Amino acid sequence: MPTYACDLADVREAAKRIAGIVHRTPVMTSETLDQLAGRKLFFKCENLQKVGAFKYRGATNAVRKLSDAEAARGVVTHSSGNHAQALALAARVRGIPAYIVMPKTAPAVKKAAVEGYGGIVTLCEPNLSAREETAARLVKETGATLIPPFDYPDVIAGQGTAALELLEDVPDLDAVVVQVGGGGQIAGWCIAGKGVNPRLRVFGAEPFGADDAARSKAAGKWIPQTAPNTIADGLLTSTGELTWPVIRDRVEAVFTVTDDEIRSTMRLVWERMKLIVEPSGVVGTAVVLTAAFKSLAGLKKVGLVFSGGNVSLDKLYW
Repeated sequence: MPTYACDLADVREAAKRIAGIVHRTPVMTSETLDQLAGRKLFFKCENLQKVGAFKYRGATNAVRKLSDAEAARGVVTHSSGNHAQALALAARVRGIPAYIVMPKTAPAVKKAAVEGYGGIVTLCEPNLSAREETAARLVKETGATLIPPFDYPDVIAGQGTAALELLEDVPDLDAVVVQVGGGGQIAGWCIAGKGVNPRLRVFGAEPFGADDAARSKAAGKWIPQTAPNTIADGLLTSTGELTWPVIRDRVEAVFTVTDDEIRSTMRLVWERMKLIVEPSGVVGTAVVLTAAFKSLAGLKKVGLVFSGGNVSLDKLYW
């Protein structure tokens, strides 16, 4: 058996570590979506998580696992998305500093949100090398611990706790369909889900305009993201050195959907389920409504995750 960044025991320990700090989010259903998909669907509502996304699980696990001496020096990350807010809040709850590197081009509303959670923001040029160099400088200056957004064992284990909860609530699932960006979420779900039920089938979901995991699966080797272009802005990142091996070995297939399919699914969820879910958060749901996924046999009960609900109400997504 191959070894990965974490295992089921790590996910179970993470669940204990974050209990009472992170929301145990509800699992919801919809007869309308069941009829459209041709099977029973169960939605893990991480859009209702603190900071509005599943990222709070991994960030909290990573922060709570630090020793008191490590924690006192704080944590560092580079992110302009949900991980930045998640780490800032997780650090504030523990009473330690969080140094967040964000690109100068990040929307002011995101910078304000990170600062609102207590994060100390450092702006940099809008490219990966600048972000990494700035984060490394802050680590050197402060002695803080770097907590990457997805390619980090404690983050992956924390994200897997949502799958544990879902399988406790719905133990007889045949499959789960999970969005893929950097891969921290789906890696955690694979490790937790297949650890609890080895027969559970795991499928990935990506936008057509950011399909590096699908292309990597098809080629049988890791292919980095090049020029992503999709409304699902939370899924623009390439999978990582720790997440790709789990996807390679444990994910049965990765399906892609167009931005138009994402928009129509997002509108459907808002109107029928009365839930605010961001574009990235409905990609798995868009997949289960496609003819390609409907053609799969033996899937009566399918679990999905509404992975985030951070939308701009000033933006007309459709």
